[in-house]
Amino acid sequence: MSAPSAATTSTASPAAGTGQRVLCAMSGGVDSSVTASLLKEQGFEVIGAMMRFWPDDKRVDTFDTCCSPDAAYEARRVAEQVGVPFYLLDYREQFQRHIVGPFLDEYRRGRTPNPCVNCNTKVKFDELVKKARMLGCRYVATGHYVKRVENAAGEVEFWRGDDPRKDQTYFLWGTPRDALPYILFPVGELEKPRVREIAEERGLLTARKPESQNICFVPGKVQDFVAEYVPQASGAIREISSGERVGDHLGTQFYTLGQKKGLGLYQSHVVRYVVHLDPDTNTVWVGDHADCLWTGLRASAANYLLDLADLPTELEVQVRYRSTPVKARVIRADADSFELSFAEPQFAVAPGQSAVLYAGPRLLGGGLIDDHARALPELR
Repeated sequence: MSAPSAATTSTASPAAGTGQRVLCAMSGGVDSSVTASLLKEQGFEVIGAMMRFWPDDKRVDTFDTCCSPDAAYEARRVAEQVGVPFYLLDYREQFQRHIVGPFLDEYRRGRTPNPCVNCNTKVKFDELVKKARMLGCRYVATGHYVKRVENAAGEVEFWRGDDPRKDQTYFLWGTPRDALPYILFPVGELEKPRVREIAEERGLLTARKPESQNICFVPGKVQDFVAEYVPQASGAIREISSGERVGDHLGTQFYTLGQKKGLGLYQSHVVRYVVHLDPDTNTVWVGDHADCLWTGLRASAANYLLDLADLPTELEVQVRYRSTPVKARVIRADADSFELSFAEPQFAVAPGQSAVLYAGPRLLGGGLIDDHARALPELR
């Protein structure tokens, strides 16, 4: 394995001014609004589009910020302001199949999913790229804070956005490699305050719109949503070191690795963390802080944004969106999976979350974290 080639040219919008057609994903937020405006000013033939995810029987408090009927109305008005056509594309069936269904399945398996990764991988940068080609568009553009960089060999790479507080490369590791040349990120080299300034300068109605933070299809708490679809089933909470039963629970789906509050232990004064979830035996395993430290990880469903032979042996890995990347060594990697050893043990690495690989600011790919293969004690 060798180090990735150095990038030499950052091109947020290649071939500007040539009139090439681009499908701009508009969510009704300020980032995608500015994206459409900048592309139009750069000379692209822009087609605005929003993907409809909400069902006809939209639940209360779901899809109320991004991807909502109100957001669609705002996106359409921004398109009118910018002077580009706008289309509402029906992706309800794909959203249910690729996002909501797998989200619930992962909780049934005792894992912690990240639906935003699936949405970008399976819908936005797969289904939408296909739609763009059907419409005769060369590019798809989004408001992600990601840099599109062209290296010395003319290959497109994804790098961290220039605003470290907004960088969204973590969610894009699953992008098909062959789609990279056809994706644009006009705000990737801007910081969020500047994006809002641009929106204000152009009088865009979304300039001061607040950002959405929650999972779009989940009203309230995730645990409450999951409880509606995954039946409760009482089981044992057991100590990982001894197998002793130390509490009771109503379902492994209500727990996450590293959790220490609300465990319902018989001895509530004892500090314990969730270290393993086993839906097959309906057991929640707890232990002390050291039991929750991972020295490495295995990941499946891998996707690489470079040739596998060029994957560096020493790299950085990020195991949750807001965490700091840590140094790691590649123990093994093939087309479908990889195994890493951390330079320092990491706390509560959650199966189902993403292990995202970097070389400095460059996104190399990633995979879905699998559980430890641990030897469990005999039950008591």
